[in-house]
Order: sequence, then structure tokens, then C-alpha cells
Amino acid sequence: MGLLTGETLGPLAVAVAIFLLLVDLMHRRQRWAPRYPPGPMPLPGLGNLLQVDFQDTHCCFTQLRRRFGDVFSLQLAWTPVVVVNGLAAIREALVDHSDDTSDRLPAPIFEHLGFGPRSEGVVFARYGPAWREQRRFCVSTLRNFGLGKKSLEQWVTEEASCLCAAFADQAGRPFSPNALLNKAVGNVIASLTFGRRFQYNDPRFNKLLDRTLHLLKEDTGFLPEVLNTIPGLLRIPGLTAKIFPGHRAFMALLDELIAEHRMTRDPAQPPRDLTDTFVDQVEKAKGNPESSFNDENLRQVVTDLFTAGMVTTSTTLAWALLLMILHPDVQRRVQQEIDEVIGQARRPEMGDQTHMPFTMAVVHEVQRFGDIIPLGLPHMTSRDIEVQGFLIPKGTTLITNLSSVLKDETVWKKPFRFHPEHFLDAQGRFIKQEAFMPFSAGRRLCLGEPLARMELFLFFTCLLQHFSFSVPTGQPRPSRHGIFGIVVNPCPYQLLAVPR
Repeated sequence: MGLLTGETLGPLAVAVAIFLLLVDLMHRRQRWAPRYPPGPMPLPGLGNLLQVDFQDTHCCFTQLRRRFGDVFSLQLAWTPVVVVNGLAAIREALVDHSDDTSDRLPAPIFEHLGFGPRSEGVVFARYGPAWREQRRFCVSTLRNFGLGKKSLEQWVTEEASCLCAAFADQAGRPFSPNALLNKAVGNVIASLTFGRRFQYNDPRFNKLLDRTLHLLKEDTGFLPEVLNTIPGLLRIPGLTAKIFPGHRAFMALLDELIAEHRMTRDPAQPPRDLTDTFVDQVEKAKGNPESSFNDENLRQVVTDLFTAGMVTTSTTLAWALLLMILHPDVQRRVQQEIDEVIGQARRPEMGDQTHMPFTMAVVHEVQRFGDIIPLGLPHMTSRDIEVQGFLIPKGTTLITNLSSVLKDETVWKKPFRFHPEHFLDAQGRFIKQEAFMPFSAGRRLCLGEPLARMELFLFFTCLLQHFSFSVPTGQPRPSRHGIFGIVVNPCPYQLLAVPR
């Protein structure tokens, strides 16, 4: 074959440019459809990828909302995205159109990371029979192992006592509470998934928690977004192993724990936990290609429970303690209510909630103010829908800006301040607010909401029953601003825990 000459290169380059332009126009065509949501003008090929700040996405979306309104569009490379803001629009999208907006986006990076094509789990699974099967399984299994019952409540209060003992071991020295909170909440998940708790100094437990946090960091930012949008890049040899080493390390440790669990499983005995129950279902499903019960999915379901169940609750508790040292007057009122209702002689119980309106208001306000998952998880439309008069076509990525509801200036009296009175009426009684949706809404409402509510109340009241928290002497007042990621963490801080 002859070499390409300058004379042939010119027409070839023009042909390639025309081809790419036509492909780009094809993917943009819906922008010119009647009633498609407005948005910033995309660049050819890249769309709005360079115009979105993936390190602080919800702040970027807030600015775009001011320009384009509650429902606006973006183009991420060739992926159409619609961002929905405000209580009315989000409820219309997730509740009124729940069947049509409950799908998830394909996530090619997970398959390339070794989870496998049949391992969607329950959090990121596509909306369909496999998701329904796993959702039913998780809900029923967690209920069988105590969710909503006294048995799990006792397990959480036992773990709260262990957490208080670990705080007491700090002996009045300044310390960061995050690692201990991760261990306490991680042990609750371990009790459900592995039927056991770990000592706080267990090296393998600490490795598991560290790798969980590292895994979440790898999922945040511009690069994962690009790789999922342009999955052809994942075929570059060695790329995923280099960019996502935490995922593979986490999966290796998880495989080790599951293998040990299988070796100690006695089929003649009732299942000890969710892993045993899942393994039993895998055995029953052998030979059934339609079943979602397989070894790959076991790994993914346990991963989902650890990442979603541990990190969100422990992060919320870290916000709670930060806000207590920043608002000592609120802390004293909570402790006064604890002393009146529970006292110092017994452990807190879920039944105490009805007699503790201020504490309940504080826990809810921590969730509202902390706003730890401001954009929820992305959805995808499975058919054409209409939201606030705009047409959103089938196959569009849907991002629900939950922060726009939790910080809505038309709903909350002081949306950007920590103000527990948001959840109290004039008589000091606890009131629910429709705009309180930290767990999202619709079919994809957070699976672990009941467990999270139990943990937040019991851990928080137990800690404030036993300790008074303050800013260490000589240290600057901690920031109330968060660090954006998949989960919004408070800025690093230390506190003093003085026994009461």
C-alpha cells in the first residue's frame, strides 16, 4: 500500500471532521426539539464536560439553575443530561413518574473493574426484574435479621456502648472522631452481612474500612465521568488498574471474607446473616440463567451495603458532633432532654423518640444542613416524560438536585444555617417536613433508611448522654463548610469528649 500523501490527507481530514460533526449533531438533535429543557451551549464532541465543575458539582448546578430555571439540560460528551431542582419538580420526576425514572445509567467502569456483567447489586442496578429481585431480597433479609425489631436495636445500642468506651479511651485528649464513627457504623453493617462484630483494632477490619473510603474517592471527579461517558477508553491496557487500584484491593479483601464465610457455613443450621442467606439462594438458582443470585452479585450486594450503609451514616454523625461543638447551646438542650427522658442509668431506646422532640429536631436538622448526598444518585428515563412542562426523552440521564430541596429558601426559614427549630412547631412539638428528603424519593428511595434512622438516633443520644463535646483549647473554631465528593464530608476537625 502506498503512503498517504499531503494531497490525500487533506480530503481525509475533512471527511473525518464532517463525520464527527454529523455524529455530534445527531446526539444534539433533541436540544432543538420542542419543549426540551434549556441549558448552556455544548462544545462539539465534548458537550458541557469542560463547563461543569466535577469537584463542586452541586454549587455549579446552583449557578446554572439561576440562569436556566428548575429544569435544565447538559450534554456530557454524547450523553444527554437533565438536572431537576426544587421540591415540586423532583417530586413530579421521582414520585409521579416513578416507574419511568427509576432506571440507572450503564456503568462500564464497574464491569472493567472486575465486578462482572451480571453483578449490578441493588444500588446501581438497572431497573428491571434483577433489581426487583435483589431489592426484595435485601429488604426481607434485613428485616429477618432484626431491622425494625428489638434484636437489631440491642445490637446497635451495644455497639454505641463500645463507641463510648473508645471515646473515653481518648482520656480528654483532642481527637478526630471520624475513624471511630466509621468503625462503629461499619460493625453494624458487619453484623448484618457477616454475623459478627470486629474489635476496633482488628487489622483486617481497619483495612476493609480504609479500602471502602478509598473506593469512594476513586469514584469521584472528572475522570470516572469521562470513562463512563466514553467507555471505549476503558479498553486501553492497564488503564483501570492504574486509575482504580482501591476497587481491586477492596474486592480482594471482600472475596477473602466471603470465602471464609462459605467455609464455615453449616447448611444444617439456619443462615447466620445476609451472606449465608445469599449463598443459599445461589445454590437454589444454579441452572437458572434468569436468576440474579450468583457469586458476582453477592460481591456487589455486600459492597453496596458497606459503601452506602457505612459511609453515609458515619459522615452524618461526624456532622452531628461538629455542629454540637459549634452550637453548645443546642448541645446543652439535647442533654437536658436526655437527662429528663432517659437519665444516666439506662441506654437510649427507639421508643424514647416520641418523648424527645428537640433531639429528634436536631437529628433531622443535622441531615438537612449536612446535605451529604446533594445530587442523589443519577437516574435514567425509560420512556419520554414531562416535568414542569418540559419534555425529557427516553434514555436521558436525570440528576435530582436534592440540595435544592434541603436548602430551598422558600421552604426553610434559615436554609443556610443550622436551625433545629425548622422541625418544631410553636408548641415545641416535632413536625415532619415534606421538603426533608435526604434519602431521595420514589422507587429508588434509600434501602437503608430505617437502619440509618435507628443508628443516628441511638448513637447520637448515647454519645451525648455520656459526654460533653467542645472545641479543644487553643484550636481555631472548625469550619462549617463541607468537602464535596460522592458524599459531602465536614472539613477535618478535632474535639474534646469530656465525660459527664
